Amino acid sequence: MAPLSPVIQALLATGFTYLMTATGAASVFLFKKVNRRLLDLMLGFAGGVMIAASFWSLLAPAIEMSRGRQLPMWFPPAVGFLMGAGFLFLLDRVLPHLHLFLPEEMAEGLKTHWRKTTLLVLAITLHNIPEGLAVGVAIGAASLNIPGTSTGAAIALAIGLGLQNLPEGLAVSGPLRAAGLSRGRSFFLGQLSGLVEPVAGVLGVLAVTRMISILPYALSFAAGAMIFVVVEEVIPESQQSGKSDLATIGLILGFLLMMILDVALG
Repeated sequence: MAPLSPVIQALLATGFTYLMTATGAASVFLFKKVNRRLLDLMLGFAGGVMIAASFWSLLAPAIEMSRGRQLPMWFPPAVGFLMGAGFLFLLDRVLPHLHLFLPEEMAEGLKTHWRKTTLLVLAITLHNIPEGLAVGVAIGAASLNIPGTSTGAAIALAIGLGLQNLPEGLAVSGPLRAAGLSRGRSFFLGQLSGLVEPVAGVLGVLAVTRMISILPYALSFAAGAMIFVVVEEVIPESQQSGKSDLATIGLILGFLLMMILDVALG
């Protein structure tokens, strides 16, 4: 049996991460109101997974494959990291969105008359762009047999990001349900935020498999984008209730799990 193409592998992997977002969003069929303490714990967990994945699955391989080039070893990952963070910074400034638990008048991005529900979905969509890109780039690197990368590491990355997508689906569908939307509508909008991941995953794998020289830049680009999301949105959202201990514990557990997954499978 012929091995699956990198594009199909990326679709399968990001399809899994999307399904985890949808599973989290489906919680509205069981609960009308989300326990805030549980949500803080899960958001902290998501942040921990993303931080750990940014280093072990993305930056470390980017540094390793920059060894022996004409440029200094630190240059490609540093440039890629800054570009990824800068790209998300620009998206954050342009794309209208609303962070969780904030009033509608505190929406960020270009001014718009879009409804609060749309702004909430766009905020979670912003989270998911670098996640899908990271999975696609990691799969593309593994398919090229680049030293420091492996299919196992790409699978570990997809599993880790998929697990942290559970609270993201819950984080958008829960407030929508509490705001009065029907269960079906809340679920539909919640899962919708995850559909960007397969798109970003395919774009990532196509970019690196057609332009191998950009691989360390692409890996660190995804890392920079994810770290921006964690610092700008995930951690602040997890700490807003004023009870930061659970969010901190969740972050440590998420970091630890992603580290174990990457070492064990990668």
